[in-house]
Amino acid sequence: MKRAGSTPNTPLWRSIILATCCFTASGLALAQPMPDASQDSTRVEIKLPDPEEQLPLDDLRKFTEVFSRIKDAYVEEVSDTQLLESAIKGMLSDLDPHSTYLAPKDYEELEESTSGEFGGLGIEVGMENGFVKVISPIDDTPAQKAGVQAGDLIIKLNEKPVKGMALEEAVNLMRGKPGTVLTLTIMREGESAPVEIDVTRDVIKVTSVKSRIIENGYGYVRITQFQAETGRQFRKALTDLEAEHGSTLDGLVIDLRNNPGGVLQAAVETADALLDEGLIVYTEGRIQSSRLRFSARAGDLMTSTPIVVLINGGSASASEIVAGALQDHGRAVVMGTQSFGKGSVQTVIPLDETHAIKMTTARYFTPDGRSIQATGIKPDIEVRPAELKELASQPFFTEADLSGHLEGENEQEAREQREKAANAEASAADRDYQLRSALNLLKGMSIFNSKNSSKAQGSDQ
Repeated sequence: MKRAGSTPNTPLWRSIILATCCFTASGLALAQPMPDASQDSTRVEIKLPDPEEQLPLDDLRKFTEVFSRIKDAYVEEVSDTQLLESAIKGMLSDLDPHSTYLAPKDYEELEESTSGEFGGLGIEVGMENGFVKVISPIDDTPAQKAGVQAGDLIIKLNEKPVKGMALEEAVNLMRGKPGTVLTLTIMREGESAPVEIDVTRDVIKVTSVKSRIIENGYGYVRITQFQAETGRQFRKALTDLEAEHGSTLDGLVIDLRNNPGGVLQAAVETADALLDEGLIVYTEGRIQSSRLRFSARAGDLMTSTPIVVLINGGSASASEIVAGALQDHGRAVVMGTQSFGKGSVQTVIPLDETHAIKMTTARYFTPDGRSIQATGIKPDIEVRPAELKELASQPFFTEADLSGHLEGENEQEAREQREKAANAEASAADRDYQLRSALNLLKGMSIFNSKNSSKAQGSDQ
């Protein structure tokens, strides 16, 4: 019978101690300068520091004690591999919500998500108080079409409670064969009772950048997620919009709402397309390789075009980098609601061909030195989502409606313009309130700039 607190005399314990000593010795030996070839090697002394100062041996003994007791007494037999992988997962998951161990399937899925095609529901999720929280649904995916919203707390997956479940386990349950249905039970702010939403799984193909002319002279670019090709696609979208309009745009809306982030380099390239110079973002971490600075190259693709960037609570990470950079440089007006506040950088470190760890290695800062970790980007103009409803009113009579009125010089043209405006007004009412607010702001900026330009030309004559 083993005495409580005794060191287990097992092959595993001996292997760990041996591996620890070998690691310590070899690592320290490599750190020493190589002896000069002219010296007698017998007189070269390489002093190895005390292992007690390099590794927490008492804590390692505690770990092996727990390992041994689980192996001996757990209700079911557990393999060494399973226990060691669980220990690795625990080390990382206890650091922060974004650090994790990537087993082969997880590693593969991460690569798929950054390339733009993967299977599942189409939501970016995290953990909050033991529940799965929706950071944002991705555009044109089953979850978004079914009505899942940013901020929803998932409390059940089918009939299985989420409380106490690891995020990795929850994500695995959400993935599945395309065409199968998963019932999400969610708690939503403003709802007194849980809401059930049925979502049909599908192969998720994310279109990173979408663009269109929303009104004559005003462009709209929606970035759903930052992937490897997003920077290039964004630049192409800008040139295509100007080609479609036939000249420089009067205004541009960049929609980053419910954009969960993605590849850091893609965010840098996107901001760079609209800046001539200056810092875009910098990162600070403990190791030298995590201290990076990204600056803009000359060449703003839309130098004279006013820009509004839309954000909300589902805008995270890379989308916050873009919004923060354009805001600090005064290149765009940021509108909407406060962003998510994920201001940390994760690095994927491969362990071998099929395993890796994703670990938080740095915090990122906007050009003005703002860390947005847990605080987010505050919009310049706060505009909350709202439903647009036109008030019923009697039409006004005008001079043109009076019988026998004096005919105007451009009466027919004016009538056509009124009809066109009425139709445009009806279509605008169908759009979301935040987008309409952005468009109205751009129109005001365009009118203001046009009048100032006219006055300046008049004073020069």
